[in-house]
Amino acid sequence: MRTTLDLDQDILQAAKELATKQKSTAGKVISALVRSALTASRITAHPKNAVPVLPPRGDVITLDHVRRLMDQEGI
Repeated sequence: MRTTLDLDQDILQAAKELATKQKSTAGKVISALVRSALTASRITAHPKNAVPVLPPRGDVITLDHVRRLMDQEGI
């Protein structure tokens, strides 16, 4: 499908470079990246011992993080 989008120059350049490496087109690369981002944003809980477990999203949560948050919340 053909449409017009206003992309930042660096994003377009990165997509073109990735497309060249993958022997694809910038449109297909951008479509795949957007599809991946939209799919990743759908959080699905995977129950473990009846407790929903969410997929990891970046930093590791430590006991120090939890204590800091509890202090901020006054718990």
